[in-house]
Amino acid sequence: MSNESNLYYFYTVGCGFCKKADPIVDELNKEGHDILKLDLAEQENKDIVEDLKKKYNIRCGTPLFVNAETGHFMCGYREKDITLKWINGEEIPPPPRPKGPMPRAPFHGSTKKEEKKWKKEYEKWTDENSHLPGLKTADELLEMPRPKSMAPPMPRPGSSNNDIKKWRTAYKKWSKENKHLPNLLPVDQLEQRIRNAPNPQQQANPAVEQRLQAVETKLDKLIRHLGVK
Repeated sequence: MSNESNLYYFYTVGCGFCKKADPIVDELNKEGHDILKLDLAEQENKDIVEDLKKKYNIRCGTPLFVNAETGHFMCGYREKDITLKWINGEEIPPPPRPKGPMPRAPFHGSTKKEEKKWKKEYEKWTDENSHLPGLKTADELLEMPRPKSMAPPMPRPGSSNNDIKKWRTAYKKWSKENKHLPNLLPVDQLEQRIRNAPNPQQQANPAVEQRLQAVETKLDKLIRHLGVK
């Protein structure tokens, strides 16, 4: 990784907005800019982004663009002209936020009654969030590929082999039933992420360790004072 560029672009595989940002970053780099593309599947890049977030008080998922020297960052997907402004050192305001969660579109194969009910909820939500750009109509969303059911939740880091095996079987069945969906990640790739993710139960807590050491020191002093062997 080059040490000359301070422009970092953090992304994750499977992130829809990252896929839209990727060609813009590639195009800008071809034009002579130097944006480092950092995949957060790699632990080294995770450490970098966490340090930058703490240093500059950044709250953002992916895609995330950060000038590591100035702290100017851009959260989420933006068009090429906005990304170029970030490159040139301008502060980019955060994108407008929704006033509430968007009602989830009904599953593929839902009844007309369920779709009609969702349409009313969605139209009410769009009225309340008219400040958001690029909102699709209810009919446009219903025409897009939709899952037939909820995907089985991924096991947490540190799960047993048996739990991962059960999830793997359930996910393979779900992905087969939903093969009409684009960009489904292979089960092997997802399992690798689960197994490579740090186990929070095994991570040391420095603050707790310091308190334990302080208690042990006091106990040692007390034992010596009492003459206990």
